[in-house]
Amino acid sequence: MSSKDKIQIREEYTLANCCKPSTDEAIVGYHSYGELIKIHTKDCPNLANVESNRLVELDWHDVVVIEGFTPNRKYLSLGENDFRILALHLKVGLDYSHKVARMLHLEKQEVFDRHIKLREIGLLRRVPKVMIRYRKGVVDNKWIKHRNHTYYELTEEGRKFAEHYVGQRGRDL
Repeated sequence: MSSKDKIQIREEYTLANCCKPSTDEAIVGYHSYGELIKIHTKDCPNLANVESNRLVELDWHDVVVIEGFTPNRKYLSLGENDFRILALHLKVGLDYSHKVARMLHLEKQEVFDRHIKLREIGLLRRVPKVMIRYRKGVVDNKWIKHRNHTYYELTEEGRKFAEHYVGQRGRDL
């Protein structure tokens, strides 16, 4: 991204008028008295006299809208393990809490609770009790019906959140 690109800033940020940061400059955020975080260049002279506890480390990928997807306030309410769970569902598709817990080395109850949270905010959906094919490479052409597990899969919004998280952070499982 160059400084000549027209950028769109996420709704909870605004560009500072004093230093007019561009995308080729290092930035820092400042919590203003409203809800917005003002984006300044790291070397902005106006930051010399501010309360340092109100400064926020930022990178451009944190604040700009990328490829038509704008993370909303739901995105800000998610923790690292929420994102890990979404990223795992992006990678493997539908699965159940106990299996996700084993794959991510998390406590079962934590994954159960996070699956419920992610479902309630619309990032996951429950999959009806149907026949499910074993994962490729486990047992070829075998189908099973799990009556004792609740399977979850990403919603469209959940997929976008997971793709944004993986793409912007450069993370892999």
